[in-house]
Amino acid sequence: MSDPLAGLVLAGFHGTTAQSEDVLALLELGVGGYVLFGRNVQTPAQVHQLLGELRAAAGRELLLAVDQEGGRVARLKDPLTVWPPMARLGESGDAQLAEQIGAALASEIGAVGFNVVFAPVLDVHFEGTTLAIGDRALSQSTEAVAELGAALARGIQAAGLAACGKHFPGHGHVTVDSHLELPRCPLDERELMERHVAAFAPAIAGGVDSIMTAHVVYPAVDERPATLSPAWIDGVLRKDLGFCGVVFTDDLEMGAIVRGHGLGDAAVAAVRAGVDGLLVCSKVEGSREVVAALRSEADRDPAFAARCAQSLERLAELARKRPSLPAPAAELPGRLGLPEHRALAARIGAQDAGIDPTRAHLA
Repeated sequence: MSDPLAGLVLAGFHGTTAQSEDVLALLELGVGGYVLFGRNVQTPAQVHQLLGELRAAAGRELLLAVDQEGGRVARLKDPLTVWPPMARLGESGDAQLAEQIGAALASEIGAVGFNVVFAPVLDVHFEGTTLAIGDRALSQSTEAVAELGAALARGIQAAGLAACGKHFPGHGHVTVDSHLELPRCPLDERELMERHVAAFAPAIAGGVDSIMTAHVVYPAVDERPATLSPAWIDGVLRKDLGFCGVVFTDDLEMGAIVRGHGLGDAAVAAVRAGVDGLLVCSKVEGSREVVAALRSEADRDPAFAARCAQSLERLAELARKRPSLPAPAAELPGRLGLPEHRALAARIGAQDAGIDPTRAHLA
């Protein structure tokens, strides 16, 4: 049975059709959107049909999201344009090129039917840290990440899709992979703000639609992971940086969260901290657990129910602002892998977007 609070959840699932057991269960639950991974992808036409069926079955606008950064984090590959890692773009230092690449990447994803791209990465790369970020980062320079990331976001949104700057307040300076366990960032507050948070400010000032949180503890500010931290989300992001858009969690099923919190407890804490969209990227039971916890807390606490209502409206507004506008099926092949897009990819390096086998769990 559906619950309006399920609208806070963007769910992952297994299967490649809307008739899969997972999808039918999530449709019944009434989730607010879906996140697709490599396991859901066969061909562009199949994804186009799947997303269309999800929209039709829901009978309303959905947030349909995908990680399509370029490099090793790209769920859809050839015949779409294959983009090199964004570190290659960082080496160019060309903001105009970044904006063109953002628009080109998003136009192809939008033709398939997505309306949210989980990019750009605004983490700053530091030597000697986890490869979970690595060449996904634009640069080791905060200023370069800030300028080029904001340009990528402008391009994505000029093509009609919502961009998502990630992973706030900056995931780059840790030695532990948050997919596996909870990292701690040892920097003091001044360096956090100057080296990490500053990379997000131009994208926020430029109107980026959404931000994704980092499952990282920054003890100089809060002993809670940023995803669950009012100090970071309601404080630094909302109040200090003035961000009024949608805040998404990173996947709540990652080891950084589930090893220390139940999914339901983490979801409640995230919403209390100021988060809007809760990513539950693998198990249907996880989505059910999250919705049950939200409902229990909302029934107990009217203030929490009001906080949920605020987030539901932000998510609904984003879906209205960025509706899914897929190409007609017959026109889809002509909208993908355009020569001018491949030429942009060639300008920033060899087209190497294979998934690193050590990061295969990202797919």
